Amino acid sequence: MPHPLARILTQLKREPSRTGSIIITVFGDAIVPRGGSVWLGTLLGFFETLDIDSGVVRTAMSRLAADGWLERSKVGRNSFYRLAKKGRHTFDTATRHIYDPQASDWTGRFELLLIGSSEERDASREALKNAGFGSPLPGVWVAPSGVPIPDEASGAIRLEVSAEDVSGRRLLSESWPLDRTSDAYLKFIRTFEPLRAWIGRRARLSEIEAFTARILLIHYYRRVVLRDPLLPPALLPKDWPGRPARQLCGEIYRALLPGSEKWLDQHGSNESGALPPGGAELRQRFADRYMLHK
Repeated sequence: MPHPLARILTQLKREPSRTGSIIITVFGDAIVPRGGSVWLGTLLGFFETLDIDSGVVRTAMSRLAADGWLERSKVGRNSFYRLAKKGRHTFDTATRHIYDPQASDWTGRFELLLIGSSEERDASREALKNAGFGSPLPGVWVAPSGVPIPDEASGAIRLEVSAEDVSGRRLLSESWPLDRTSDAYLKFIRTFEPLRAWIGRRARLSEIEAFTARILLIHYYRRVVLRDPLLPPALLPKDWPGRPARQLCGEIYRALLPGSEKWLDQHGSNESGALPPGGAELRQRFADRYMLHK
C-alpha cells in the first residue's frame, strides 16, 4: 500500500503554490507554542521534505514580513522569524476556531453587523470571514451571538436577530455556502482517512514524517474550518460532515503530536538555542475528541 503521506504530498504539488500559507500554519501550530521565534534554517529543513526550494521559501518569508505577518531579527548571519502583531492576532482567533471544542450554549440569536463604507468593508472582510461571519449582502455580516468581533470591524453597527422564524433561517441560508463547505469537509476526510488507517495499524512514521503530516493536516483543515461558521447543531443537517472531519483531525493530530514534537526538539532552534518545550495549551488541543475516544 502506498504511504498515505506520499499521496498527500502529491496532491499538494498539484495545487497552486501555497508556501506562504503553510509557513503561517507552521508558526501558528508549532512555533508559537514553543516560544514564537524560529531560525530560518529550521524552516528550510522542513520545506525540503515538501520538495519546496529554499529560494521559494525565502521569497515567501520576505513577502510575509513586508505584508506585516512576520518580524525578522538577525544574530550574526543567521535570520530568525516570529509572527508580527497582525499574524499573532489572526492566529489567536484561528486557534480557537481550529482546536477548541464548539460552544454548546447557543441562545438562538445571531449577531448582525452593518458596515457602511467600502473602505471599512475591504479592511474587515478577511478578518470577519476568519472569525466565522457569513455575508448575505455587501456590508452585512452574520454570526451566532457571542462570536468575538474582530478589531477590524469594531466600528460596525451591531444588532441581534432571531433565527427561529422563516426570515431568520433564510438569512442564515444566504449567509454561508454550506454546500461548498460540506464538499470541502468530505474532500478533507477522503484525503486524510488513509493516514488515520495507517496510524491505526501502528505503521511506522519517522519523526520528520510525523511533523510533516501534522503541518499538512492543519494546513488543509484550517482552510475548511475557518470558512465554517460553526453553526449550532440544531441549524445543521443531521449528516453534516464537519463533525466527523473534526473527529478525524483530532485523532490524527493527537497521534502525530509526540513524534512531531521530538523532531522539533532535535531540529528546532531560536536565538537562544533549542526551542523551549510546548506548554499545556499544546497538549489540550483537540482534547475534547481525544477524551471521547480514550
